[in-house]
Amino acid sequence: MEELKKEPMTAILMLLNILVFLAVEITGGSTGTMHMLEWGAAYTPFILGEGEYYRLFTSMFLHFGITHLVNNMLVLFVLGGRLERTVGKIKFLCIYLIGGIAGNVLSLLWDMHTGEFAVSAGASGAVFAVLGGMIYVLIRMKGHVEDLSARQILIMAAFSLYFGFASGGVDNAAHIGGLIGGFLAVLLVFHPRKRVNVLP
Repeated sequence: MEELKKEPMTAILMLLNILVFLAVEITGGSTGTMHMLEWGAAYTPFILGEGEYYRLFTSMFLHFGITHLVNNMLVLFVLGGRLERTVGKIKFLCIYLIGGIAGNVLSLLWDMHTGEFAVSAGASGAVFAVLGGMIYVLIRMKGHVEDLSARQILIMAAFSLYFGFASGGVDNAAHIGGLIGGFLAVLLVFHPRKRVNVLP
């Protein structure tokens, strides 16, 4: 309970993602493309052609299957609490949402560039934003935050991007956009105070 008080936004975001997943499953299944579209999954022709820009936000809370959900929530659980405790709950929420939307925007731009449109959903853009935010925080905190080192987070980022490109059906543009968006967002909101030594 004490840890939950220190990182309420991480717990709330995880709970929200899980509740939305259960609602989607109960009403028709999280692996059905049309059903996911009804719930707000991202699809470039709908976003641009129909003006359904809300999908850039709603798709962040939808997941294709339990494995997709569990993978994202595990990373959020491991990194989210650490970042939230470091920057504060409101700033953490801003990083999560701004980075997630940035990932979806880059995904949309990539779709426009390639002309290949796919239905996409998932918190991975926002989770990569947490990863990107943590990289910047580690830079500012001289390489360590709690038990996490810069080397560990960079290895995690590299492997996460690699597995994304090595796997099929992964929105890698959203991952990259989230990573960059999270890094830039925390750059704007995180300004740790410098200690000043006062001589007696």
